[in-house]
Amino acid sequence: MSTEPSIETLPPATTDVPTAPASSLPRKRVDLAGNIIATGRRKSAIARVRLRSGAGVITVNKRPLDVYFPSLKDREQVSGALGHVGQEKTVDVDITVSGGGATGQSGACRLGIARALLHFDTELAEPLRQGGFLTRDGRMKERKKYGLRGARRGTQFSKR
Repeated sequence: MSTEPSIETLPPATTDVPTAPASSLPRKRVDLAGNIIATGRRKSAIARVRLRSGAGVITVNKRPLDVYFPSLKDREQVSGALGHVGQEKTVDVDITVSGGGATGQSGACRLGIARALLHFDTELAEPLRQGGFLTRDGRMKERKKYGLRGARRGTQFSKR
């Protein structure tokens, strides 16, 4: 008879593995001042959004929204998520955006604001998703291929 314990006498192995929270939301990012932080991207533009309770002031790169985005189309795109869920007069938004052009930057701001609103109030998840504000637009500029004049344009035909 051996002195080693048999399999029957060993305690059962624990299979309790720590799991992620049941929520499908990523971890909430809050800075030292209590602002909710989110990131939005579109084309080559990146927008870092800070959202807090307030009176509805939106600043982009330390300038008012209507000064930074003179185009009505871009201003509506930035504030679209806030208007869709009825939060345009209840939160202040500070945005730092870089890269890309005006359209890409406004799209990045839109996604960043929607993600920040999701952390601000989880009840807004369904209206934001229904409005298409939480879907990232993954279209990017296509790279130039060798032997061509651009991404898809070929060389010009020469008869001689």
